[in-house]
Order: sequence, then structure tokens, then C-alpha cells
Amino acid sequence: MEKLLLEIGTEEIPAGYIEPALQALSAALLKKLDDARISHGNARTYGTPRRLAIEVSDVAEKQESVTSEVMGPPERIGLDETGKPTVAAVKFAEKVGIPVSAIRVSETQKGRYLMAVKTERGLATKTILKTILPEVIVTLPFPKSMKWSDMNILFARPIQTVLALLGKEVVSFSMERLKSGRCAMGHPFMAPGKIKIESPDQYVEALEAAFVLADIEKRKQLVLKLIASVAEGLGGCVQPDEDLTNIVTNLVEYPVPVAGSFDTKFLELPKEVLIMSMREHQKYFAVVDDKNQLKPNFIAVNNTRAKDMGLVAKGHERVLRARLEDAMFFYRADRKTDLNQLVDKLKGVLFQAKLGSVYEKIKRVQKLGAFLVEKAGHDESVRQDVSKAAWLCKADLVSHMVVEFPKLQGIMGRVYAGLSGESDIVATAIEEHYRPVYSGAPLPETKVGSFLAIADKLDSISGCFHAGLIPTGASDPYALRRQGIGVLQIIQKMNFTFSLKEAIEKSVSFFGEADISKIQETSGQVYSFLQDRISHMLADEGFQKDVIAAVTSVSVDNIPDLRKRVKALESMKSKPDFEPLAIAFKRAVNILKKAEHFQGGQVSASLFEERCESDLYDSCNLVRQKVAGFLAEGNFDRALMEISGLRGVVDAFFDGVMVMADNPDVKNNRLALLSEIAALFKDIADFSRISV
Repeated sequence: MEKLLLEIGTEEIPAGYIEPALQALSAALLKKLDDARISHGNARTYGTPRRLAIEVSDVAEKQESVTSEVMGPPERIGLDETGKPTVAAVKFAEKVGIPVSAIRVSETQKGRYLMAVKTERGLATKTILKTILPEVIVTLPFPKSMKWSDMNILFARPIQTVLALLGKEVVSFSMERLKSGRCAMGHPFMAPGKIKIESPDQYVEALEAAFVLADIEKRKQLVLKLIASVAEGLGGCVQPDEDLTNIVTNLVEYPVPVAGSFDTKFLELPKEVLIMSMREHQKYFAVVDDKNQLKPNFIAVNNTRAKDMGLVAKGHERVLRARLEDAMFFYRADRKTDLNQLVDKLKGVLFQAKLGSVYEKIKRVQKLGAFLVEKAGHDESVRQDVSKAAWLCKADLVSHMVVEFPKLQGIMGRVYAGLSGESDIVATAIEEHYRPVYSGAPLPETKVGSFLAIADKLDSISGCFHAGLIPTGASDPYALRRQGIGVLQIIQKMNFTFSLKEAIEKSVSFFGEADISKIQETSGQVYSFLQDRISHMLADEGFQKDVIAAVTSVSVDNIPDLRKRVKALESMKSKPDFEPLAIAFKRAVNILKKAEHFQGGQVSASLFEERCESDLYDSCNLVRQKVAGFLAEGNFDRALMEISGLRGVVDAFFDGVMVMADNPDVKNNRLALLSEIAALFKDIADFSRISV
């Protein structure tokens, strides 16, 4: 068993490419080894801006041998009357590569046939790797790839070196003019030149000696440690920023932090503007004091140690000053205009070609927000705040600051709303209505922000469906799936119990469609779309798929109740006596589904022929009122417990009578009785979808 080491040395790869490429490298190489029947241990990846590397432990010296049986011609054709091989047997032996004497006769389902046992002996791993490794390298996926020189290889950046070792031996192969070897490159400034790697065990240490920290996690922890130390020296601490830390980690091979400062006049800018100016273009860390207020300092992480780090700091300060001067100019220019005055400019900003301008969108969002507030039972003050926040929520899109820093949309809306004299409630809602901005991101915290976020997202979803811009497969250019999940998450978090169907229909109606049937058709599509989203969300949370299907197929109109129904049914399903109960109820539902000509009707006690019918009827009447009370309270656990008490009389009914009786009146009466049983849980779940 040996270690396998592959390193692809390149020109500087974009930071965001590195970790996805390493994941793909690991998956592809391990699959190739498995497919080639080469046993191996775990893989470990390494990466810097100038290299992608993988180390695989316990790689076998050769492929596993494979023994297989190959069936030949029937015995009567392969052997003559004396049992000697015929020409057919000889040809068969030649085909499988064994002596004719090694052929035997086996009994099969088709009769007696000639059979050969063929053994494919494994080749040396080193030989196989000469084919596998270049295939893995050239098939690595990147957002953008390039060619260079006169070669046809595609890669993120030009490849300069390829290191390939199996134990202490080089795995030799060529990729056009590139040849594999045992050399890696050191740090481009502090240890330029090639480093000879004798074995995979030496790789990490040899690179560290050449000022290259190949282990990404180790490099990240060092970045955090060093910037924390620098911040402490400035009398503060680093503003936490996980994304920036990850980016910086993959921008350097050897982190060297340096502190810089900026003029205190720039502290006039909102905190978010200062942080964005530092992180987006320059990748600088902000520094805050013990009250979480920004200090006029920053920390830059360099890729090399200079003789005069003070000179380096001054260079960073000059660059940042230019950025902050621009930001200050935009901020002061924006402050000359009241936020309300910017709304009119939204008439010239296109939302979507088929859906009009952003101005038209905010008018729709205003009306939908007011509708949601009313249906949720909130007072007039909430409606007014939602309406005002909706009117202003997109105004910052035409501000100088958001044009320069698009990621500040909503944030600058909050800031400018406050400066324009709007209430904190309205200002906060303007920022919150974009939430969640990505999967797992925070949701709105306020009611006004929540109503506005739902209205905005539902308008986008309804509008796109109205215009025929429906997500298909992996294509979702308007991020409708993310917005749909956001709508559902906010409704759940805020415990809004308004009808989702009504909200959708109202939203679709605002797009000027006069045909009621078209509105209903589009609303149904949006409802089904959100139904799928909630099913995926519940599955991701670990609920059983059959339980989800049983509950969502009934209704997803009330999102908080939906989750309660799922929890109640899953809780009941875990009980030992659930299976016979589910079987009984499934049987009732399935009989009703198959009764094509049954149109419903009232149960008539005069048509009962057996005691079990009246017992079931009486028990159902006793349970119905209790179940209705529990459902009104949203207590689905108690409702299901009451329904489960009918199991005995339901079983007795099925044992005692034939539902599909010859007498049509008796048959319909028994179907009506089953219909009343099914009606008890029709608002909870469809038991026919439960797996038992």
C-alpha cells in the first residue's frame, strides 16, 4: 500500500474556484480508482491560489483480479458424439483466451452449455494511473476555463507543473507539452523555484519550508489568529466575516496581515457602507471596538512579507481612501434627495419586460400587502406601515450608492428612510423585505417587514407564472424557488394563518388578467409550485415522505397548521398500533375512490342490516363533535387520537358486511357511512398515501 499524490501547479486561480475544484478532483479520482478496481483509503485535498492537490492513502499496488464465467455454445454443438471439442468449442476457447481443455460443461436453465472460467489479472496501479490522472485533470469543471500557448488543454488558468507520485516513484505521463514529475513550486516571492518532493509524506512540510501553507483549514486558522492579534494591537477586534475569511484564505499562500487606518471623517458613512467599501473591492477586514462601533482602521492580508510593511500599509491606505472618497460623494449626493422623491424614477427601471417597471411592481406590492394584513387580522396602523414601506422599498435602487454597491440594496433604503423622517418600523421593513437573501439566511424579524417580504416575493412568483416564466428542471433564472421557500418560511415563523390560496389569487389578479378562468389556472400553478416547495422543505427537515405526501395532498393553505398536521401524523405513525389503524382507514378511502357511481348522500339507519353498521354510525357521531373542536383549536394530535378510537368498530364493520352489496340502496348507504368516516380526517391527511 502506497500514498498517491497529485498536484496541479498553475498560475493564480480565482479564490472562488479552488474549493469546488478540489471537491470535484477528489470525487473524480476516487471514482476512477474504484472503476479501475484499485483499492484505496481516504483522500485529503490541499489547495492554494497556485495549486490543486490531492493525497490518497493506502493505494493498492495493482488492480484486483476478476474471475468471471462465460457461457459458450450448447453441449450438442460444442462436443461431438465422443465428447471431443468441435470447431465451435475451439473458436469459443480462442475467443475467451483459454486452452480448449479448460472448457467445462455446466447445467443452465436453458440446458447443458459449454462454460469457460476467465480470469482477468490486475495490472500494476502505476500503469493504470498513467491514464487515469491526465483524464481527471482535463475533466475538472470550472465556471470559466481557458486555453494557452498552442495547446488544446482547457483549465481555469495555465498549468505550469504536474506532480504525480505513487509512494516514492513518479507516475510518468504527458499532457501535450506538459510532463509529470516530482517537483512543486515554492512561494513566488519568498521561495521562488522548484521544490523536489521525494514522497507524499514530505509534501506539506516541504511546501511550508518554502512559505506555502497547502492545508486550507490550517491556513484559515492562521489567518484568523493573525488578524485577531493585529486587531488587538489596535485596541479592538475583527468584525466577524466568514465569507471574507474564506475568500482571503484562498487568495494567499502565506498570510501576512498588516494594519491600516483611514480618516475619521469617513465614519460619517453608515457602517455597512464602510464595511462594503473595504471588503468588496479590497478584501480588507473591518475593526470594531468593545461597543461594536467601527474604528478608523482595517486589516489587509498580504501574500508576502515585505521588508517595509509600513510602506505596504500606506499603499493600502491610499487605495482605500480613493474608495471611501467615492462612497462619501455618493452618500452626500443621495442625502440631497428625499427617498420619496426617488420613487418616481422607478418608472424608468424595468422589472421584467413582460411585467412592466419596478414602479408598477411596488403599486402591486402595496395592494397585496394591505390584503395580507387584513386577512391576518392586524389593525390599521400595521396596514399603513406596510403600505408606506412598500412605496419606498425599491427607491434606493436608483440611489448613487446602490448603483455603485448593489449588495447594499435595502440597507441603504433603511438608512435613507431614517434620514427622510420615516419611522423605525418602516425603515426596518425596507431592509427586511429582501430577506432571506440566500438559503439559511435570517428571516424578517418584524411583522411589517414580514408582510412586505411575502408580498414582494409572491408578486414576483405570480408575475413570472402569469408571463409563462416558469422554472423548469435546473433552470430558475428569477430564483422563484428560493423566493417561494422564503414566503413559506416567513409565514411559518410569523404564524400567519391567512389562506395561501386567497393570497395567490389576489396577487395574480393584479396583473390585469380579465379572464377569471386564466386567473384560476395561473393561481393553481403557483399553488402547486409552493406545494412542491413545502414538501421539499419538510423532507429536508427529516419528516417521512409518505407522511408529507398524505398531509400536503389534502391542503397547504394554512402553513402553520400544515406543520402541526405533519408532526401529529408522524407522531401517531411511530406508535406500535398505527399500522392496523392505517390499513383500516386506507381501505375505507380506497373503496370510496373505486366507487365510481357513488354520488354521496346521507346515512339512513333504516337501511342497516347488521349491528356492526349501527355501532360504526353511533361511534362516528360521538367522535365527530370532539374532532371538530380539536381541529378548530389546531390540536391535531388529540383529533387523531379521537379518530384512532374508531379502529375497533371500523374493523368490525369490514368483517361483518360486504360494502359493495347487491342491493344498490344498502351499498350506497354503506359507502355513505365510510364517507363520514373519511370526512373525519379529510382535513388532516389522506391515509391512502401512508406506507404501512
